[in-house]
Amino acid sequence: MRGVRWRRVASQIGRSVAVWAVSTLTMLVLAALLPDFQLQSADGDSATRIAVTAACGAGAFGVLSAVVWPLLVRLLLLVPALVLGLLVFFLNGSLLLLALRINPSGRGEAAPETAVIVAAVMSAVASATGAALAVRDDETYRRRLHRLAARRRRSDPPCPTTPGLVFVQLDGVGHDVLDDAVRNGLMPTVAGWLGTGDGMRSTADGDGVRSAGDGLRRAGGDMRSTGDGMRPCCDGLRRSGDGMQSTVDTQQTDGMQATVDVRQADGIQATVDAPQPNCPARPTHRLTPWRTDWSSQTGASQLGILHGSTFDVPAFRWYEKDRGEVMVCNRPTSAAELQRRAILHTGDGGLLTVDGASRGNLFSGGAGEQALVLSIAARRRGRENRSRAGYFAYFSDPANAVRTALSFVAEVVREIGQSTRARMRGQRPRVSRGGLYPLIRAFATVVERDVVVAAVMGDMLAGRTAVYADLVAYDEVAHHSGPCSRDAEKVLQRLDRSLALLQRVAEHAPRPYRIVVLSDHGQSPGETFRSRYGLTLGDLVRAGCGLHVPRRAERTHSGAEARAAVRAALRRPVEEKSKPHRPTPGSEPIVLASGNLGLVSFPDVRHRMTKEEIDARHPALLTTLANHPGIGFLLVRSAEYGGVVLGAYGAEIPLDRLDEQPGPLARFGPGAAGAVRRTHSFPHTADIMVNSALDPADGEVLAFEEQIGSHGGLGGAQSHPFLLSPLELSAPVDGEEELTGAEQVHQVLRRWLGELNGPQVPLTGDSGTSDSGTDGTDGTEDERAA
Repeated sequence: MRGVRWRRVASQIGRSVAVWAVSTLTMLVLAALLPDFQLQSADGDSATRIAVTAACGAGAFGVLSAVVWPLLVRLLLLVPALVLGLLVFFLNGSLLLLALRINPSGRGEAAPETAVIVAAVMSAVASATGAALAVRDDETYRRRLHRLAARRRRSDPPCPTTPGLVFVQLDGVGHDVLDDAVRNGLMPTVAGWLGTGDGMRSTADGDGVRSAGDGLRRAGGDMRSTGDGMRPCCDGLRRSGDGMQSTVDTQQTDGMQATVDVRQADGIQATVDAPQPNCPARPTHRLTPWRTDWSSQTGASQLGILHGSTFDVPAFRWYEKDRGEVMVCNRPTSAAELQRRAILHTGDGGLLTVDGASRGNLFSGGAGEQALVLSIAARRRGRENRSRAGYFAYFSDPANAVRTALSFVAEVVREIGQSTRARMRGQRPRVSRGGLYPLIRAFATVVERDVVVAAVMGDMLAGRTAVYADLVAYDEVAHHSGPCSRDAEKVLQRLDRSLALLQRVAEHAPRPYRIVVLSDHGQSPGETFRSRYGLTLGDLVRAGCGLHVPRRAERTHSGAEARAAVRAALRRPVEEKSKPHRPTPGSEPIVLASGNLGLVSFPDVRHRMTKEEIDARHPALLTTLANHPGIGFLLVRSAEYGGVVLGAYGAEIPLDRLDEQPGPLARFGPGAAGAVRRTHSFPHTADIMVNSALDPADGEVLAFEEQIGSHGGLGGAQSHPFLLSPLELSAPVDGEEELTGAEQVHQVLRRWLGELNGPQVPLTGDSGTSDSGTDGTDGTEDERAA
C-alpha cells in the first residue's frame, strides 16, 4: 500500500505541474495579445526573464486561488447568487493583481479591467486542464462509478439476481504466452485471479483503477523461443505504466439507458494490495488450454465459439468454385454469409440469443445488442443497425474523443519509434511497418480497445445476461513485431489493465458477474516464406505449373482483423489487393494465403481435383511443392484413397492411415491428423492445401503472408489458445480430457450460461432461414443492433 500512496502523490504532483505549465503558457500568450498586460520592464527583458516572470505569476495566482478563494466563498455565502456571480470576476482579477504584486521579479503589471480578463481566461484554462487530467484520477473515477450505479438502480427495473457472464476474447494470445506473461509479472490482474505471484494478488481495490504516466519508452523485441516445439518464450518481460481511466456516458440500449462515459488513455493499471508474508493468494480462476482446428484463425474459431460450427471454414480466405468467389473472413459480406451458414448448420441462433450483447466481433452470436460487429457492417437499413454505431455512441462525448485522440497520436509516434529502432538495429526477422500500418496499429490498440471496453461497461451496468467482446490489439501488434516482442508485451500489460477495469465495474453492476477470458488462437513466430527463399508461394506454384515467374516476388497482402475493423469504421469494403473478389475463371491457379496455410485452386475445373488429375495436368507441381524445404505437407484428394497427405521424398499417406503412419504430420503433434481429416471433409476445401514447414526446436513456421507472427495453419503455438474461467463455474473438461475445437468451447460456454441462468432458448431451424436478418434472427434484432 505504501507504493500505492506514493504513486497517488506522484500523480497529483504531476497534474499540478501540468496545470502550472499550461497556465504559464496562457499568461505568456495573453501578455503578447493584450497591450495593458505586461511581463517585462519598460526597457525590455530577455525571453528567459519573461518566462520566469510568467511562471512565478502563474504559480502565485494558482496558490492564491487554491488558498484564498475557498475562504472568500465562505464569507460571501449570504450574498445573492446574481451579485456573487458578478463579484467572482472582480475578485479573481484582484487575486491576479495580488499575484503580480508579490511576484519576486517585480516585472508584471496589468490594468484592473485587463486583470479581470486575464484572470478569467487563466482560470478557465486551468480548470479545463485540471478536469482533463482528473479524468484519470482514481477518486474521480470511483465517485463517478458509484453515482452511475446508484442512478441506474433507482431508474431501471430490477435486474435478475442470477450472475451474468462477460466473455473477453484476447485475440491471438496463446496459452503459453499468457502463462509466461503471468509468471513474469506482465499481467498482475490475471496473476491475481490465478493466485500466483508469491502471495501478491492484483486487484482493483478501493482506490479504483490507477492511471500512471505512459511515456514513449519501448525496447526492441528479439524473437526468442524455447525448445519444446510450440511454446514461445517471453523471458525478460518488463512492465510499463500506460494508464487508462474510464467513466461512463450514455448509450442507448433496448428500452433502457445504459450509461457509459469512458475517459481513457493508454490502458488502466490495477493497484496491488500489500502482500501477506507466507500467505499465497487464493485463486479465483482456472487456466485451461485448448486446441484449434487446422484453420487456427479468428474467422473459424469465433464462428465456432459464438455459433457452434466451424464446418466448411477451411482457412481465413479460400476460393469457392460453385460461386466463383473468394471468401475472406474479415470481409463483411463473407462474415454475414458464414454466420448464415452456421445458423443453418446448427439450427440455433447463437450463444448470445438470450439478452446478449456482441461487441467488436466478426459475428453477432445472435445478440440483440450489437456494436462494431463485422457481419452487420454491410447492412444499410438504418443508422442503428450499422456496425459503426458503437463509434458514434462513444465519440459523441467530446472528452472521450479528445482522450482517445491523444492516445491515438501517442501510439502512432510509439510505433514509428519502435519500427525505426528495429531497422537501425538490423533486427531479424522483420517485415515492413510503414505506410498506413502505424495508423492501423493505433486504431487496434487504442480506438477499438477504448470503444469496446466502454460498450462492455455499459452492458454490465445495464445488467445484461451475456456479453462477448473481442480485443484485437495483441494480434495486430504480434503480426508485425513478433509474438514475444517487447512491443507485444506492452500490449499485454494494457490488456491486463482493461481486465482490471472490468473487474472494478463488476463490483458496481446491478447483478453479479463472472468474467471469462479466452483466446481464439495463438501465434507462431518465424520469418516469412518470401524473405527466406526470395519467392512467394504463388511463385512456387507457377514454377511447378510451368508458368512464367516474375523476377521480383510481390508481397502477399496481410489480412489482419484490425484492418477489417478500420475499413468497416470508415465504411470502406474489405477487398484483397491485386486479387479480385470474383476471379475470372481461367487455366491459371488461384493461390491464397492464410498465415502459414496456403490454398491452391484451379477455377476452370468445377469440382475439387484429385491427385491423379493434378499430376496429369501439371506433372511437376505436387512434387515441386512437397519437396520444397519451406513446405511441411500437402493435402489433396485422391481417386484411389479418398485423400492423401504428401511430404518430401515421395511420402504419400492415405488419411485413414495417419494415426499409425503420421509421416510428415508427426512433427506437428497430436491432433494434427484429426484436424487434417476434418478439413478434407469440407465442401470448399481447396484442390491443394499447403502447410508450411515447422521447426520443432523453436516452434517457428514460415508465413506465406508478410507477418513474423502468424496463425492460420498447423505448427507451433498458433494452435494452442487458452480459456480462463472462474472456479464458480464447472470445469471445462473432466480430468485429463483435452478441450478440442471451437465447437466444443461453444458447448462449454453454453453449459455455463445454463448453470447460471437456466436453459438458453435456441432459435428454431425455421427461424435460421428467415429473410428478415442476415444472421437468421428476426427483424427485431436488426432494429435493436447498436
